[in-house]
Amino acid sequence: MASSGVKIKYWDYLSEYAAHRDDYLRAVDDVFSSGRLILGQQVAAFEESFAAYCGVSSVVGVNSCTDALFLALKALDIGTGDEVITVSNTAVPTVAAIRATGATPAFVDVEEDTFLMDVSLLDGAVSRRTRCILPVHLFGQMVDMLPLLEYANRLGISIVEDCAQACGATYNGNRAGSLGDIGAFSFYPTKVLGTFGDGGAVTTSRPELARRLKRLRMYGMESTYYAEEEGYNSRLDEVQAAILNVKLPGLDAAITRRQRIADIYNADLSGIDGLSLPVGRAGRSHQQYLYTVRTERRDNLMNYLAGQGIESKINYPDPIHLMRGYRFLGYAPGSLPVTERLAGTILSLPMYPELPDEQAAEVVAAIRRFFT
Repeated sequence: MASSGVKIKYWDYLSEYAAHRDDYLRAVDDVFSSGRLILGQQVAAFEESFAAYCGVSSVVGVNSCTDALFLALKALDIGTGDEVITVSNTAVPTVAAIRATGATPAFVDVEEDTFLMDVSLLDGAVSRRTRCILPVHLFGQMVDMLPLLEYANRLGISIVEDCAQACGATYNGNRAGSLGDIGAFSFYPTKVLGTFGDGGAVTTSRPELARRLKRLRMYGMESTYYAEEEGYNSRLDEVQAAILNVKLPGLDAAITRRQRIADIYNADLSGIDGLSLPVGRAGRSHQQYLYTVRTERRDNLMNYLAGQGIESKINYPDPIHLMRGYRFLGYAPGSLPVTERLAGTILSLPMYPELPDEQAAEVVAAIRRFFT
């Protein structure tokens, strides 16, 4: 019998807000009482703390990950006539940022078990116009960066890491955003480190890029009213930075909690015929932004869970290369077979730190009933 409403949400922030409400409101009041509302002490403090956390020398706060990607590419002088290699199973902003520079995205397929860029396929995508590779660290796990770095260095190609879904993830001990030339982060509310609005940041350990990124986010200015180059308006808000300053010290604990929920799913969903669980690679810490399973019966399972009052979500149901808005890129159905196959079989289960163990167990029980 169908449930009368949602019992287990896919994502929810209200319990977390209730637990830390006083801290958040105090932080917001500090901003309003400071006399400085734009690029003040909260942004500066967050940039310093987040740089230390990621293991980079510089962080530049911006207003979204889309802008972080766009400004990263602009800082590397990538534009019209250039190509940027990335993947199609990602959020539209990854590709939109490339297009905003005037450059053209070139897609490679992904690994079927990790959903991540298949680095072994890069040779088939590289051309004389390739200026950058943009790996997407998807669902909380990083791309295989060592061979990617070796490949890019050999060809003299830049790397911009899309870390929107992988804040806190590591590869051989190195945090996301610390291995490429520039990393781009999202602090959208649903993210592992999320604020209560839009927000983003770029990370780099190259001083010349950090200086240029700071210039680009502020109309191309280094001093008031004088533009050194064409720039943009993309600044991390002081209020959102203040909230991030409250949340950052608890990030690792939040990741540990996500991993605990994933452990419950892994243990209790294993062995179900027709259901494939997420795969984590050795040497990489998966921060479990999403817990995404695969099944040929995906739509039926999703509907069944909804009938039981359990929310789930498809990330992402339509590969970008097949969307109407990107048909001009010239990719036909079948051109990225793994990506297209995954789009029809993936389903993300409830995953956020405040999800009780008991509710995770209910999700498991409902899935087991479906497959019985």
